[in-house]
Amino acid sequence: DTFVELIDRAGIANKNNADLFISIHLNAGPASAYGTETYTMGLHTSNNNLAVAKRENAVILQEDDYKEKYGGFDPNSPQSHIMFALHQSAYIENSLRFAQKVENEFKNRVGRTSRGVKQAGFLVLWKSYMPSVLIEAGFLTNPAEEKFLNDKTGQTYMASGIYRAFKEYKQELEAMN
Repeated sequence: DTFVELIDRAGIANKNNADLFISIHLNAGPASAYGTETYTMGLHTSNNNLAVAKRENAVILQEDDYKEKYGGFDPNSPQSHIMFALHQSAYIENSLRFAQKVENEFKNRVGRTSRGVKQAGFLVLWKSYMPSVLIEAGFLTNPAEEKFLNDKTGQTYMASGIYRAFKEYKQELEAMN
């Protein structure tokens, strides 16, 4: 129940030399919206992805001195989002690899509707120095998804899907090395 500033979330992962950064979120939208989606940092491939990134990043307006902390980042500026996406380009391949595994697990093993893997400029992913994903586990504004996501069994299924995706991702990377 404590708000952790966006810049600190990646900082915790960096400080602990994490190999993968996973940020789990719950989505909101019209009551008819449903499904999971997993984002990696990247250039915005559509106006919808940019709008989502702007909405997610607007939380920094709650932080003191956000312009100083985030190097002048303006959550409403497309240029700011593109600049941060370029920062993550070194990790994009493995970020996309893991994101696809997450969505495959959600769709094929957990039985959820996948809205796919997408790229957007989320601040929470920006300063992580490792492959990074932001998982939207479903829409709390959809009554059926809200019920599933609030249910312990549903939460266990979602967590198990993320775990299986991680396990497969790790095995794949180890086999490549």
